[in-house]
This record gives sequence, C-alpha cells and structure tokens, in this order.
Amino acid sequence: MALVPYEEGGGWAARQLHSPSATFHFASRTIRLQQDWRRLGVAAVVWDAAVVLCAYLEMEGIDLRDRSVIELGAGTGLLGIVVTLLGTWTVSVSRVLLSPLGAHVTITDREAALEFLESNVQANLPPELRPRAVVKELTWGKDLDNFPPGGFDFVLGADIVYLEETFAELLQTLEHLCSERTVILLSCRIRYERDLKFLKMLRERFSVSEVHYDSSKDVHIYKAQRGTHKDDF
Repeated sequence: MALVPYEEGGGWAARQLHSPSATFHFASRTIRLQQDWRRLGVAAVVWDAAVVLCAYLEMEGIDLRDRSVIELGAGTGLLGIVVTLLGTWTVSVSRVLLSPLGAHVTITDREAALEFLESNVQANLPPELRPRAVVKELTWGKDLDNFPPGGFDFVLGADIVYLEETFAELLQTLEHLCSERTVILLSCRIRYERDLKFLKMLRERFSVSEVHYDSSKDVHIYKAQRGTHKDDF
C-alpha cells in the first residue's frame, strides 16, 4: 500500500531516505536493510514509525512466542524482521534465552514491493528462523481470501495511515484478520486531518487506546481490539 513517493526535499532526513541502506540494532542483532527510494518510493525506505514500534515491542517485553503475527504494508521489512527475532526470546531472572516456541510472522505488502521486501528479510534472518517469516502479497480489501479470518494474535502496521482512499480497504482488512483476541498495534505520525479521520473510523469498529508516544520522533502507537475486549499482552 506504500508505493506513492513523497516529494523530494533537502536536509538530514532526506539524505537518510535516499541512502542506499540503513542499519539498526534490535534483539541483540545488527539489522542492515537495503533502501531504494527511486525505484519504489516510500515502500523502500525505513520510516520512524517502524523504528519506534520495534523499540516499543522490545522495551515492553511483549511476549510474541508461539504467536501468529501479520504486518501490513511492510516496506523494507524492518518490523517483520524484528518481530521474528523477538518471537524467539524468553526472559529468565538473569538473562534472555532463545525459546523453541518462535513467533509465526506473515510480512505483507503489494506485489510490486515483494521482491525487495523478501531480499531484506532473507538477508537479516538466520537460516533457522527464515521458515518462521513468510513474505506474502496483500492488497488491502482484495486478497483477503488468502488469509484466515480472525487468524492472527497480532496485526501490526507502521506508517500505513496516510492515503485517505485506502482507509475503507484498510479497515476492511483489519476486520477480516482480527478475532476477539487479536491485538492491533498501529504506529504512526499524525500528519494531516485525514489521519484523525481514520482513527475515528477505527474507533467505530474497535476499542482504541494510545499506548505510547515518542515525542522525539512525534510518533504515536495505538492499540485496537474488537468491542470492549482488553488484552494486556
């Protein structure tokens, strides 16, 4: 869903977006991602919302072991990669150990972004974890028969709320993927009045709360669940 390039500009942020690669450290690993702004636009660069959501999942110690997770609009794949890595962790009193019960992660985007996404995922996961991360095409509102209804414990999205013409399809997709137990986590920067419109639409179908705000990056993380159901992870 993230294939519309933003206008090019100057400054540090623009240089970061146009860099051919980006490096991060999560889950005790260095993650090196390729970027390709000129070929795929915003689908092929790392946005702050993905970084903030990765940090939130790690800092909060959210248990992803043996959970079924799907990411929407994955772009470079940073979030899906980090979730796969974090999904192998179990915490003891004194240290972090690898758990045999890893997360099952489905990392999705539109067809045009899949080859690029797959290359980043394969390059950053150790061989033993690659079978737990599946890259799959998902155009919101159109490929839903390829995904089990209510089949996921977590639905994640980073900076996917910005095109008003996709809001209805995104909401339809969330409703299809979610059961009563599903936790949706959406990380986003509120740039426009229309972004608030989507949050209003979301609140008409789900119980929504803001669970984190990164003031340094102006990124909000919202949790949504069906009805009044609450899950503290």
